[in-house]
Amino acid sequence: MVRWNVGNDLPEIAQKQPHVPAVIQPMGHDRWGRLRFVQYTFQQLDAISTEFARRLREVGIVRGTRTVLMVPPGLDFFALTFALFKLGAVPVMIDPGMGLRHLGKCLAEAEPEAFVGVPKAHLARRLFGWGHRTIRITVTVGQPGWGTTLTLRQIPTFLRRGERSPRISSAADVTDVADAAEDELAAILFTSGSTGPAKGVVYTHGIFRRPLEAVQETFGIEPGERDLATFPLFALFGPALGMTAIIPQMDPTRPARVNPEHIFEVIAQFGVTNMFGSPALLNRVGRADFSGHFTSIRRVVSAGAPVSAQVIERFARFLPAGTQVFTPYGATEALPVAVIGSDEILSETRHLTDQGRGVCVGRPVRGIDVRIIPIRDEPIPEWRDDLALAVGEIGEIVVRGPWVTPAYYNRPEATRLAKIACNDGTFYHRMGDVGYFDAAGRLWFCGRKSQRVVTPRGTLFTIPCEAIFNTHPAVSRSALVGVDGTPVICVEREPGHPIGEAALRRELLELAARHPHTAEIRTILFHPSLPVDIRHNSKIFRERLAIWAARRRR
Repeated sequence: MVRWNVGNDLPEIAQKQPHVPAVIQPMGHDRWGRLRFVQYTFQQLDAISTEFARRLREVGIVRGTRTVLMVPPGLDFFALTFALFKLGAVPVMIDPGMGLRHLGKCLAEAEPEAFVGVPKAHLARRLFGWGHRTIRITVTVGQPGWGTTLTLRQIPTFLRRGERSPRISSAADVTDVADAAEDELAAILFTSGSTGPAKGVVYTHGIFRRPLEAVQETFGIEPGERDLATFPLFALFGPALGMTAIIPQMDPTRPARVNPEHIFEVIAQFGVTNMFGSPALLNRVGRADFSGHFTSIRRVVSAGAPVSAQVIERFARFLPAGTQVFTPYGATEALPVAVIGSDEILSETRHLTDQGRGVCVGRPVRGIDVRIIPIRDEPIPEWRDDLALAVGEIGEIVVRGPWVTPAYYNRPEATRLAKIACNDGTFYHRMGDVGYFDAAGRLWFCGRKSQRVVTPRGTLFTIPCEAIFNTHPAVSRSALVGVDGTPVICVEREPGHPIGEAALRRELLELAARHPHTAEIRTILFHPSLPVDIRHNSKIFRERLAIWAARRRR
């Protein structure tokens, strides 16, 4: 039995630092141009999440209730998430940017019993029939409406008066999760679906704490830091680790369109020490006209897709000496797996990347076992030691460790395909990525297994091939796709570069011919803006791009 979950850790943090802000949400500017914001201290976040837990329990959301939460990042999002954890309910987290059709499929698969959301989310639920067979409890956050059984007002009067709730004194009054079983379901977090169907990843109470501990140890995070988190799920890590979460003014489903001024302003105003941003967000902010330095920042973390050295270099100019951009490797099913810092990338591995060696994602973090196995598309029921490939051989990346998730919810076939059972009762998770280890023990990422292009001459992997074309100054990014067995490179041009299309195509073909793994690529198509994933705006949506390329070649 474990005596912990994310919600029940909050009261301890609130006791240690009651008046430290837990969540800060900027709200525009006043008439004099000063930044306005609202916030919860840790004491307030603990109190209101407990009050929300009581209210949710009164309408039937209890331990084990699968509960969809569709609330934008902000004070209510944090309070409700911690409330659900305190109850022992099972939050179902789905990225709203994945589209209405995919949302409906995810909700049907998760079989939720409760739906907590803003009025707009309830309207969509009613119009599209989301979860109509299983949802029996509906809760509106904000204004009442849409036939819900309960409306949560924004701020209870007891909190405005600075008092504790007269009806409830602690999380212990609403939950018995402190003695939950380690393998008890704690949450269902859906993958982005950017390279295949979105799947609900099973998080147990035992698993939930370990990634937090690994992140804290890997990056040296300390309570009292201030975290600028631009992705809602990662934002929850802040308060759970005793950091203040600062929610920037941006659409979290479109980080590539963030206004850099909003990022600069909150970093300066609140003394941000830790920043998470997708590669697309760092690229957008790094290109902005800003001559200062973020003197308070101790580290920047970027994940969601490979981060190019150019993006790191542009953003690093804003950082004080000694501050690094870290690019951890992992997935919803296993995070973190490996990590590398910008010092090593910019001084060494970037040059190998430009030669088509892949992207170095660093060394495995302590506690994670990473292996490379032959590329296969069928299930592998049992682990054998002779599956592991030698140093330098490209294969599928598999991982085993205490925070690797055990299954997909209601997806037994997907679970069977992704897990390899070991004799000692543990398992390896197949990441669906291909890569290799170098002689120094570093892991190199070469792309998604499903996106490899098999030709009569051999197999081409996306990242090593694209890197060759990306070295050209007129190329912003490129993507390898296969069209009827023919490798095709789709190129998005660097804005403002003067070279003509015909001349650029000729130079890229000459560049490809100099490298053995790109020599057979003779088809280049120019795309105005490569499609990207909905979660981080950073992974190139090659499946959609392949359809476009096939049409262009007809």
